[in-house]
Amino acid sequence: MLAGSVSRTVAITMRTPGADFELAAGFLHGEGLVKPGDIQAIGYCTDDDVLPEARYNTVSVRLPQLPNIPHLERHFMTSSACGVCGSASLDALKDRCVPLTTTALRVTPDILYGLPATLHNAQGVFARTGGLHAAGLFTPDGTLVQTREDVGRHNAVDKLIGWSLLHNRLPLTGHLLLVSGRASYEIGQKALAAGIELLCAVSAPSSLAVDLAREFGMTLVGFLRNERFNVYAGPERIAQ
Repeated sequence: MLAGSVSRTVAITMRTPGADFELAAGFLHGEGLVKPGDIQAIGYCTDDDVLPEARYNTVSVRLPQLPNIPHLERHFMTSSACGVCGSASLDALKDRCVPLTTTALRVTPDILYGLPATLHNAQGVFARTGGLHAAGLFTPDGTLVQTREDVGRHNAVDKLIGWSLLHNRLPLTGHLLLVSGRASYEIGQKALAAGIELLCAVSAPSSLAVDLAREFGMTLVGFLRNERFNVYAGPERIAQ
């Protein structure tokens, strides 16, 4: 992150190359470090002290000023791990996120049943490799708005939300997010920060993701596959 002549290294992550600027923007937004309109410029690092072969692995984000928050004092090492402290994490999230308001969003079971196949058909890299997760943004009628793939499902979500941020589409009120793996607390946190009301996963949610959804009024659907699903929070958005 850059502001004036001051720079700070914020995060190090393993990722699938591609949509790197979206990944950086989405990660910063999900952590509460930027909001819509904050990013002045984003690009690959061209500093002389960065080796040429590493420049396309380093992204710089320019802001009006650096956020003054304690966890900037350490580097984030992002991974697929879900080991975070429940009560402390939820309490910290309350400082920067508000509960989702009830809207007219309603989704029928038939629409939900069709989402995994739609996402799967849009996974071009997965079709060639079988090795990537995906995140898909949908409208309530099941239309796929955008999808992103990455070896890490958290990265796929960051890329998708970063795309939304850089295209001035936040908040994503009235949209659904589907992830190809489990629904972790971190994915729920990113969805909440983006204003997503309905989070779906083809596998299980973590217990802390369920706590988050119930605390902030999000609808959480798990095991969405084979024309079945479980609702763990917010059943009012599922039309009967």
